[in-house]
Amino acid sequence: MQKTENFLLRVQELKKYFPVKRGFFKKPLYIKAVDGVSFNVSKGETLGIVGESGSGKTTLGLMILKLIKPTAGKIFFKNIDITDMSERKFRKLRRHMGVVFQDPSASLNPRMTVKEALKRPLIIHGIKEEKEINRRIIDILKKVGLGEEHLDRYPHEFSGGQQQRIAIARAIILNPELIVLDEPTSSLDVSVQAQILNLLLKLQRELNLTYLFISHDLTVVRHMSDRIAVMYLGKIVEIADTDELFGNAMHPYTAALLSAAPLPTPGARKIKRLMVTGEPPSPINLPEGCRFHPRCMYSTEKCKLQEPPLLEVKRSHFVACHRAEEIDVSNYVRELWTTITEEASYLRK
Repeated sequence: MQKTENFLLRVQELKKYFPVKRGFFKKPLYIKAVDGVSFNVSKGETLGIVGESGSGKTTLGLMILKLIKPTAGKIFFKNIDITDMSERKFRKLRRHMGVVFQDPSASLNPRMTVKEALKRPLIIHGIKEEKEINRRIIDILKKVGLGEEHLDRYPHEFSGGQQQRIAIARAIILNPELIVLDEPTSSLDVSVQAQILNLLLKLQRELNLTYLFISHDLTVVRHMSDRIAVMYLGKIVEIADTDELFGNAMHPYTAALLSAAPLPTPGARKIKRLMVTGEPPSPINLPEGCRFHPRCMYSTEKCKLQEPPLLEVKRSHFVACHRAEEIDVSNYVRELWTTITEEASYLRK
């Protein structure tokens, strides 16, 4: 077991409940967006976070950045408890974190030139010498594949891929250690996605960055991540090394999620998939026991009554399922992803 000082980020039983407005005399209700999530991230690692829409992925990332206040739980960054730290004290640590959002056209200020957008975080964090500011801006633009000729242009003058390069430059200009990547390529064309993903991998190697990579695209997550955490209705149901998860998924939801991936060549092969029925329950009115049991073909009475804890069933492979060691769901995943690996070449270097 790794010592806590070896982890750049530690999250313990993190929760975020959003209140739902009701009548004055009615009992308050809450949307349990994140409900008791725990994990660790080592320096230089990429942890992928996957799950259906509404599983709590983005809310988790925003809490780690302290852009949303947690309802409960603890966040340790560089072994320092930042959960309830004041903004004044946290400012010294904030420069060690960065974020790249899904839509660069929305995250970049349309009234700021590239130079102004990159200059702002430097000034906020005390770098005011014009010569040093210019040096840093030009250096970071070169790192992301842009040049001095782009300095005085506005975001609307760039393509989507170029805009995302500017957003990445802004995220890394203060030499952070942790970057939260919230669906950074989902709004881009496939050919541009590969360029941005390979740029992120290059920057990670050069700058020793640590990534929290949030995405719904399983091919992209597999390409980028060292480990993957699977979220369902605010909880992590499985977390393992990438190769282990894709080769030996143990939670029925993970298997269903992975086996739902489309083939690069539709209809080329008949592949058995694990299908789930129904819609996810409302996060306001969650079922008793395992949250996945209403949709799970393997559920038993115990699943309906008792919530399964996240336990290590193999070395570094954690699963929240009462029947994880009884059932074999990995066969629904292996053949499909072997085929996808053979046929999908656009992410290969």
